[in-house]
Parts: sequence; structure tokens; C-alpha cells
Amino acid sequence: MAKKRKQFEEEEKRQSRKEVLLARKQQRQTRQIRIAVIGIAALLGAVLLIGFINELFIKPTSPVAMVDDEEISMREWRERVTLQRAQLIIGLENLAETFGQDIGQVQQFAGQQITLLEDPETLGQLVLDQLIDEKLILHEAGARGITVSDADVQNEIEGSFNYFGGALPTPLPTPTETIMPTPSLTPIPTAVITEVVPTNTPFPSPTIGPTSTPLPTATPVSLESFQEQFKETLDSFTDLGVDEAEFREVVKAQLYQDRLLEELVEDQQLSDEAVQASFYYIVAQTEEGALEAMSSIEETDFISTWNTIRSLPPTDTTDSSPIASELLWRSEDEINNLFGSEIAEAAFSLDRNQPSEIILVSATDEGTTDRYYIIMLSGREIRPLSDAAIRAAEQELLASWLEEQRLTGVEIFERWRANVPSRPILDRRFLLPPTPGPATPTIVLPDISETPAEDIQE
Repeated sequence: MAKKRKQFEEEEKRQSRKEVLLARKQQRQTRQIRIAVIGIAALLGAVLLIGFINELFIKPTSPVAMVDDEEISMREWRERVTLQRAQLIIGLENLAETFGQDIGQVQQFAGQQITLLEDPETLGQLVLDQLIDEKLILHEAGARGITVSDADVQNEIEGSFNYFGGALPTPLPTPTETIMPTPSLTPIPTAVITEVVPTNTPFPSPTIGPTSTPLPTATPVSLESFQEQFKETLDSFTDLGVDEAEFREVVKAQLYQDRLLEELVEDQQLSDEAVQASFYYIVAQTEEGALEAMSSIEETDFISTWNTIRSLPPTDTTDSSPIASELLWRSEDEINNLFGSEIAEAAFSLDRNQPSEIILVSATDEGTTDRYYIIMLSGREIRPLSDAAIRAAEQELLASWLEEQRLTGVEIFERWRANVPSRPILDRRFLLPPTPGPATPTIVLPDISETPAEDIQE
């Protein structure tokens, strides 16, 4: 009996030891699992923390471009893209209000702006180029001692709202009338009238009514009115995620550009005069039409042919018929932009009253066709440039200067492409196809071809 009890106790001890070892093994496994879970959680937390720090601190300050060792940060660029999107959207909303919410009209007049808002990468590239230009301009302005103060910015903003301290704006000087010289050749219609045309019965003389009410005198914009309009503008931008500081930065950048451009113009001594040409021209859409016109010129002269084409009634012309017209006093650059380099070269090389050969101007864009020109110079002399031509020359000067500056000291980093803001978002109604208008009713006229003459009412 005692022997069996002893064996039983030894068996219990062996089982207890086995359970203890098994429990210890389970504890070790549990501890290892906990350590692994904690490690994974810590790793995930570190990844999230790194991502959080990268998004909020590192990425916004990482450069998208370098301009003469000065960075354009991701934050600066993204804020400007947001402002540009806001400007486009506000412009579209104002246009929709002008057109009575007719989205079809808005799409017709502002289709390019809508396309730009739907193409963030293109808009992002345009904004980045603009910021680079602004940095180049700012650096050159600093080297020249050009400054723009906060007061200058405020004055510019007030002027854009026609607020001038409660006074009217300073009137522009009255332009001096330019005397246009009489063209050397005065084409006149050559059609001969062979039928006697009855004179029209004169209409009774109109009764003189009351004189028209004179236009109201301009009223100076008050401070209260300016502040109200400016607040409305800022509220529109604020609603779209743009603050006032960014708005003012854009105004300041424009003032720096204007003031630098004034000095560049002075440095280059841009003239407000240029050699300009006037000429008559015949243009045909086919070579056959041009050859026919040239044959007529050889048989008679340019002016007679020009007059004949010019005097044709609209019913006698087709889409392929030659057209006769005249261009008055344009510079070589203007003619180049209007007609092409071939016509500009001819206008500034031909002798006066000398018809040209047929000049082919090849189609440059899809949807256009080749054109065949015959021109005759009527005058060429030095003349004052138009305001539009002067502004175009100044902008060309600035563009050339910026292009030269970009050759050195500018580096762009491609990381911006993956971070282009897409907000604020354009209202989807601007993307809907325009609503078709009401169908025009078809009017069916009665057939009177076989109606007796006496039954037709006068």
C-alpha cells in the first residue's frame, strides 16, 4: 500500500514539473509575441510620424526650384497655384453672372480658363515659371535699387478699385491727332452702270425729338465704398482658401516688374517710332485664283484688277474667290504677326507702286489653308507707333531679358509634378454640355406656282 502511494506521488511530481515547463514555454512565447506586436506597432507609429513630419514640415519647405541660390519652396508654389485657381474660378463666376448663368456663353468666352483648371499640371508649370520670373525680376530690382513699399502696394490696390483718396483719377492727356497722309493710289470702283435706276421716294424728314440726356458726371469713389468692395473681393478669395497676404504679394510682384521694365526700356532706348508700310493686297485661297488675278494685272494694271475684285457684289463671290483689301501703316513686326514673314519681307523690300510676284504663305495651324498674295506698296515711312505696338515691344523686351536670365542660375526639381493642388475645385456646372436652345419652328410656305395670277393677293 505504501509502495503504491509513493509511486502515485512521484507520478504527480513528474506531471507538475511537465506542466511547469509547459507553462514557462507558453509564457516565453507570449512574451515574444508581445514584443513583436509592440515592435510592429512602434515601427508603424514611426512610419506615420515620419510621414506626418514630412507632410507638415519637410515637404512644404523642400524646394521646387532654385533661382540664383534662392529656393522657391513647395509651400510658396502651392499657395500661388491655389491663388491662381481661385482667380480663374472667381472670373468664371463673375462671367456667368454677367451672362445670366448661361454656361454655354461662358464656355464660349472662357473655354481656355476652364481647360486650364481641368489640367492641374499645365497650370502648375505656368505658375512655377511665373514664380521663377518674379525671383529673377526681384534680384535685378535689388541690384538696381528698385524698391516697392507696403504703401505702394496699398495705392495700387486702391487704384484698381478707382479709389484715389475720394478724388477723381487724374485724366489722361488728350492725344494729339495724327495726320494720316493721303495714299498715293486711290482705287475707285470701275463697274459701269448701264441701266437707269429709279430714284427712291424720299422719306419724310424725321421729327426732331427731345435732346438726349447728357451722361452723368463721374462720381469719386468714397473710402467706405472702396473698403466694402475690397472686403467682398477678399472674402471671395478667403472662401477659396487664399489669404490677403498672398493677394498682396502678387500685387507687389507686378509693381516690381513694371518698375524694372521702365528701366529696361530706358536702357535699351526703345523708340516710339518705326518704319511702317501701307500696301494694297489681293489674296486667293487657290493658286488658280492667284494666277487669274496676276494675268489680269499683266493685261491691265494692279489698281484696275484690285478695283474689279473689290467692286464685285457679295453674290458674285465664292469662298475661293480672290479678296482685295488694304493695310494701312504697320511696322514690320506687326505685318509679320498679321500675315507672315513672307509678306513683311516683301512690304519692306518692294519699290512703291510695284506689284509683287505671287507670294505663297503656307498654312501654319490645323484648320487653315495656304494663301496666295499679290501686294503693291503704297507708302513706307517713319511714323509714331501705336500704344499697342509700344506695349508689345516692351513685353518682348522683358521676355527676351527673362529668357537670357534663365540660361544660368535656374534649376527646377521635378517633385512638384506629384504635388500640384487641385483645389479650389471648379463647379461641375461649367463642364456640362450647353443646353440646346429651343428649336426654330419650320415655316411652310404655300405653293403658289400654279395659282392663277388673279388669285394672288398683292
